[in-house]
Amino acid sequence: MAHNAQAAPGGPTKLVIRNIGLVLSGLLERPILDADTIVAIDGKIAAVGRAKDVDTEGATSIVDARGVAVAPGLIDSHVHPVAGDWTPRQSQLNWIDSSMHGGVTTMISAGEVHMPGRPRDVVGLKAMAITAQRTYSAFRSGGVKLHAGAPVIEQGMVEDDFRDLAEAGVTLLGEIGLGGVKDGPTGRKMVAWARKYGIQSTIHTGGPSIPGSGLIDMDVVLECDADVVGHINGGHTALPDEQIRCICESCRRGLELVHNGNERAALFTLRTAREMNQLDRVILGTDGPAGSGVQPLGIIRMIAMLSSLGGVPTETAFCFATGNTARLRKLDCGIIEPGRAADFVFMDRAQHSAGKTLLESVALGDLPGIGMVVIDGIVRAGRSRNTPPATVIPEQVL
Repeated sequence: MAHNAQAAPGGPTKLVIRNIGLVLSGLLERPILDADTIVAIDGKIAAVGRAKDVDTEGATSIVDARGVAVAPGLIDSHVHPVAGDWTPRQSQLNWIDSSMHGGVTTMISAGEVHMPGRPRDVVGLKAMAITAQRTYSAFRSGGVKLHAGAPVIEQGMVEDDFRDLAEAGVTLLGEIGLGGVKDGPTGRKMVAWARKYGIQSTIHTGGPSIPGSGLIDMDVVLECDADVVGHINGGHTALPDEQIRCICESCRRGLELVHNGNERAALFTLRTAREMNQLDRVILGTDGPAGSGVQPLGIIRMIAMLSSLGGVPTETAFCFATGNTARLRKLDCGIIEPGRAADFVFMDRAQHSAGKTLLESVALGDLPGIGMVVIDGIVRAGRSRNTPPATVIPEQVL
């Protein structure tokens, strides 16, 4: 099993990324920046612009991008971790590290529901959530930042339980509907308690996915009013189109599209959000590891699918897995601008793609080749072991 990520350097650090061919910002309102250089100091972005306009002196690390694209590190808004970098559902190790090789630098737990013998009593579920929050704060496989400790709510919880969780550092609720709460009024009460204490909620949407879960339809989703409509395209079974449209039109919450869901329903949701001029609500996850397995390339596959079949520009599709998620989830990453975490993925068109540029190749449905991943200003991986080979690979020269 992979162990803790490479330790941060002992002193001040200054990373300079030069010769960038394309900077994808993660911002829908301005997805491409006029820049060829990024400077990060002590793990935070300090400057973005043209080389002549930024201070590159005193670098402790230099990456020559060699003309490739740089985007914010991708965010997987929906994962189900269990213990370290192991998943019992697939009996597989190193799925988090493999996802990093797919450009993912941050993950959000939607509940540690695959833990063997998962406790269903209130004391046990709180204890497990706090343990997950603590362990994944201390353990970062490949450097990936995994926000975990997302309790699946059960009948019998009271307001004090949510206060206890918040005081212990828990900031997430697992998918409503995967535990003992499946009715809207009870779910809404618990969402309100969670929101009162700064805990963000996600609701399971669609048909059942694990033993003990059940159908969560439009009425329950709207009644609960969770912060994120989890896998609105089904995980795996999607709701009927008319229910998906009604959810989109009747609330302003996040619309999460996942790799482990119904692709046709994902495209329908995207078209609906676009018609409503509300693409800022669209975020991406994998819903893995689950019955469909581990999907290290799940997020970039979703980006390629939505770009090639969904009628949105590639640079916009990248925002769904970066800036949109960062803003909705209140994260300090996902956007290339000063003050944000220095998390980056370096990409170029895959070798022999029909597309002549990165954006064109992804718009044609090809996955990009990933040549480097940086997390908190530290190079965590070179050429990806999972993506198709990139045409050009960046180089760390210092």
